[in-house]
Amino acid sequence: MKKTIWVFGLISGAISAVLMLCTMPFMDRVGFDYSMYVGYTAMVLSFLLVFFGIKSYRDNQCGGQITFGKAFLLGLGITVISSVCYVLTWEALYFTVMHDFTDKYAIYMIDHARRTGGDVAAIQKQMADFKVMYANPFYNFAMTFIEPFPVGLVITLISAGFLRKKSQGTSVAQSA
Repeated sequence: MKKTIWVFGLISGAISAVLMLCTMPFMDRVGFDYSMYVGYTAMVLSFLLVFFGIKSYRDNQCGGQITFGKAFLLGLGITVISSVCYVLTWEALYFTVMHDFTDKYAIYMIDHARRTGGDVAAIQKQMADFKVMYANPFYNFAMTFIEPFPVGLVITLISAGFLRKKSQGTSVAQSA
């Protein structure tokens, strides 16, 4: 099970990292609104490996049978590894070539508040606090981790439910 988790987790993480590296240079052109959609679409694509990892393990290691719990744990492992790869890629980008991300994000949020009649002063304060916290690599890691992880968790739940198979010989009468 560990081998499947590592192989599919690293493949998923590599896909996630490559898609991030390919799309981040266009973030300024696309804007924060649309780049969010692009980013989450890329996450979903990379997390499809959760489904394939569970299916591969079920078919090749478990004789075509897997419980929901085992499938869930397998998918959770793949999700964690993929999410960590995503975070490490972001950390490398943020602390090297995208160190102005928080400034650009603050400008976007303040402009958005102005356009929608929001409290600009409150947004400016929040963005100043955010910039200070986000400069801390541990906070940055945690905040970045909670972007892809819920997506992977949902895909894990769906995949585990869809792919679970009990042995054909188990019936209700035998269970009682």
